[in-house]
Amino acid sequence: MQTHTAPAEIEAFRAEVRAFLAAELTPALREGAARATSVFVDPAVTMPWLAILHRRGWAAPDWPAEFGGPGWDDMQRYVFAAECAAAGAPSLSPMGLKMVAPVIIHYGTAQQQAHYLPRILSGEDYWCQGFSEPGAGSDLASLKLRADRDGADYVLNGSKIWTTHAHFANRMFCLVRTSTEGKPQAGITFLLLDMATPGITVKPIRTLAGEHEFNQVFFDDVRVPQANRLGQENDGWTVAKHLLAFERGGKYAPPLIARLRQLEARRDVDPLLQARVVAEQVRLRALQALELKAMRNDAGDRMLMASTLKVLGTEAMQRIDALACEIQGPAAWAMPNGQTPVDEAVAVPRYLNDRAASIYAGSNEIQRDLIAKALLR
Repeated sequence: MQTHTAPAEIEAFRAEVRAFLAAELTPALREGAARATSVFVDPAVTMPWLAILHRRGWAAPDWPAEFGGPGWDDMQRYVFAAECAAAGAPSLSPMGLKMVAPVIIHYGTAQQQAHYLPRILSGEDYWCQGFSEPGAGSDLASLKLRADRDGADYVLNGSKIWTTHAHFANRMFCLVRTSTEGKPQAGITFLLLDMATPGITVKPIRTLAGEHEFNQVFFDDVRVPQANRLGQENDGWTVAKHLLAFERGGKYAPPLIARLRQLEARRDVDPLLQARVVAEQVRLRALQALELKAMRNDAGDRMLMASTLKVLGTEAMQRIDALACEIQGPAAWAMPNGQTPVDEAVAVPRYLNDRAASIYAGSNEIQRDLIAKALLR
């Protein structure tokens, strides 16, 4: 069982983090974070911040020390997340650091770990996720992107959709269909691929907010070395489930608490809206308590907790988005320009973007099914 840092040491650590943020978090980085309208911040903002964190050895709080992590315990990681959110630091793209890296650490060969992990830490590799397809979203097991063996390669044909930041990424982790025998889950393989490989085409999908965050990615006879497979052939579903536990479960409360504090600081808010802000604060403190419980070894099944936190965290996010729009009033719905205050400029785009939060990583309806099955089995 993991030992936990004593309270006095935690407070010393908190002071160290605050001093670091005060010294390194520039006004430009804060401004870029404040203008972000989704959890995926523009790489022009996140990559300089990643470089600063990497120099300090704090780029990957959740990684084991032997792979480049800082060696923090659960409480230190939570404190770090909370202090970064309170200070207005940009959130880093989770695709590399928090999603594919844990599965490379768990399932990767020594060669794969030595090649990919340092490049994720340094920012040399920027990852996107190739899971959803036009006919396979929440029902991910129905994916059809073919990967046929040809010598030492797989040859890929098909497409992926809703591929966040594929237009920025130079790497993709991807689920492909290598067999149609047996259960659908049994014929899926997990691949790591180079986005510069011939035959890959990325086409933009504009969001309701008018932003280019998503893409559809087409594969036309794309050759991927079998050495780029993570785990065993036809066992990619196992790898994906390990990854989804990291994508679904997370630290939702700290950034949402920081956003509520901004709303609370306004003095021109209708008392009824103020009461709703307070109600959300209570709910977020309960969510924070559950997240802290989930960090403990005795917190129960990891996937169950991940699904629970995903439902509670994303639905809290959407309620707070709606509340922010109401507090901003009609000004939030006007077309923003260079003179529009940040709060007004981001309220509606953030509201529209976060409609997807209860869909991605498995819809919240699917999560409720998983929770019910886990509790009633």
